[in-house]
Amino acid sequence: MNTASMQTYDLTLDKFLIHAAKWHPGAELVTAGEKSGMASDRISYAGLEQRCRAVSALLSRLGIRPGDRVATLAWNTRAHVEAWYGIMGMGAVCHTLNPRLTAEHLAAMVAQSDARIVIADADLVPLARRVAERAPSIGQILVINDLETEANLGGGRAGGVSLEKLLAEDAGLPVLWGDFPETALSGLCFTSGTTGAPKGVAYTHRSSYLHTLRALQADVMAITAQDAVLAVVPMFHANAWGLPFAAPAVGAKLVLPGRRSDGASLARLIAEEKVTLAVGVPTVWLGLMDHLDETGTRLPSLQRIIVGGAPMPPALMARIERGLGITVQTSWGMTELSPLGVIMPPNARIRPPEVSGRPAVGMDLLLTDAGGQPLPQQRGGEGHLRVRGPSVVGRYLGHERPAAGPDGWFPTGDLARIDEQGQLIITGRAKDLIKSGGEWINPAEIEAIISALPEVSLAAVIGQPDPKWGERPHLIVELRGEQEVDDNTLLAALEGKVANWWIPDSVIRLRSMPLAATGKIDKQKLRADFDVL
Repeated sequence: MNTASMQTYDLTLDKFLIHAAKWHPGAELVTAGEKSGMASDRISYAGLEQRCRAVSALLSRLGIRPGDRVATLAWNTRAHVEAWYGIMGMGAVCHTLNPRLTAEHLAAMVAQSDARIVIADADLVPLARRVAERAPSIGQILVINDLETEANLGGGRAGGVSLEKLLAEDAGLPVLWGDFPETALSGLCFTSGTTGAPKGVAYTHRSSYLHTLRALQADVMAITAQDAVLAVVPMFHANAWGLPFAAPAVGAKLVLPGRRSDGASLARLIAEEKVTLAVGVPTVWLGLMDHLDETGTRLPSLQRIIVGGAPMPPALMARIERGLGITVQTSWGMTELSPLGVIMPPNARIRPPEVSGRPAVGMDLLLTDAGGQPLPQQRGGEGHLRVRGPSVVGRYLGHERPAAGPDGWFPTGDLARIDEQGQLIITGRAKDLIKSGGEWINPAEIEAIISALPEVSLAAVIGQPDPKWGERPHLIVELRGEQEVDDNTLLAALEGKVANWWIPDSVIRLRSMPLAATGKIDKQKLRADFDVL
């Protein structure tokens, strides 16, 4: 009888920090000072593990048990990372709340998650109170980053108490980490809701563990112990692209910007911490490049930037690569994918900005027609993009029906092509398509052309009702700096590249393009603001 077997080893997220503390104890987590000129906060992974375990013990003393939900309302800081591992390590579920949303929207999300405690940054306590007033499940607000003061935190259920003060008093008995199955829920994040009502995506320890291993591959994020990784992407959105797991997994320095993501602050942080890899949405890097060009500063340590969340303007990509002599890796993903879908390999010789990259093992892609039938030829043609894999949502929180179809493929809502090299090109959102005179116009194609103009920072095309054609496209632009360009020049860039009837009926200039919390252009707001043209 063959009795051979392998060890049981549940893939739980606490193991990443335990590994870092044991094998990379001196590697650091660094958070930028809250104010200009303030020293950065730094802690070793060994010290971080002790702090996170203390948070677990405190939560246990406050009645939190495995499976309970604990919400966070916080920026990218060490204290937020301590909350993450403190919550997840003990088997509770970390529900990250987006501080850029209204109290009403956040309370509706908490009503679904049934979170019992909110861990909030000191400057977000007023918002946390308003959420708690509307969400009966919340019994307490724990305040972090309060600079060792307890200034007017208030009392009662919707008040607040300093987490640091409670830790100093008595954290409680030690809590065993990882004492639960890998299929247990670890985190909860709601989609942005820019094209509909937000939906809750609940991650498991296993799904995020496998996502981390995929992200660390050489043709993906390729993070090593020699890297210093700046995570500008918010921890309250899509797991901060998994960086708080990936960096300690390999012993890389993890650098967090706090709430300051302006160009000057990021440039200073990159220089001081010798950041080698920075990760965020394109609008962040636009601000950084504007600052660098204004000051003549350069960043010799920086080797790569990973962008995602929105299309990369070609002019910005060229500006970064030529100006800084670094590599820009484009990517595509979704909250529902944990979030990484595809990415351009760091050593790719040709990196067109419109190409998002290739999937790594553990992520599969399929193009279908509008009815969900696979296209007979998967390379070259445009179709509706579907995906599947161990880090893809199976069912939204509170929904009875699976998120995927009967065949197991999740419909992303994106239109896409896959080229002969197997690289994904997102060509638009199915919901963004404009039907004019019975024919479809794809705004993304127009936006890509206009965004490539050196005078343009951001471009968006929205459809508006038209009595003759049903809908017509209108172009909205944010120009770069003090640049000037007339309407005819903007629209002339489209001639010969799109059908004449695709050319927008009007051009609208904004000093500042509205952005959703994820950094994408908020088309829902644009449509609401310009519903009468």
